[in-house]
Amino acid sequence: MKTIKWCLAVLAVAAGLALDCSVPGITGLAISQAQARLGRPLTPRSVAGVGRRTTRRVTRRVIRRSTIYVARLPGSCRTVVLDGVHVWHCGNTYYQSAGGRYVVVYP
Repeated sequence: MKTIKWCLAVLAVAAGLALDCSVPGITGLAISQAQARLGRPLTPRSVAGVGRRTTRRVTRRVIRRSTIYVARLPGSCRTVVLDGVHVWHCGNTYYQSAGGRYVVVYP
């Protein structure tokens, strides 16, 4: 009998939290409406998020990576900036560093 009363009490509390009963000063677990706040990192209009996504999109659109990787750069390479991305220009080929290696990129 004690177990049944305990289970009913737990069920009543869970139902009250799920239904979000209006008890002043106590909020339930149910979400009544969405709240997006500017400035939070996970909101679509936050400055940090917009800048990060824009940079990713621009990098993906402008510089296309190939599947050609090299361990070392050829001689006489110089660093150049193409649309805000630092790449190595060696002759007619452009390279971008990628995890200790260099990948051929096409601007």
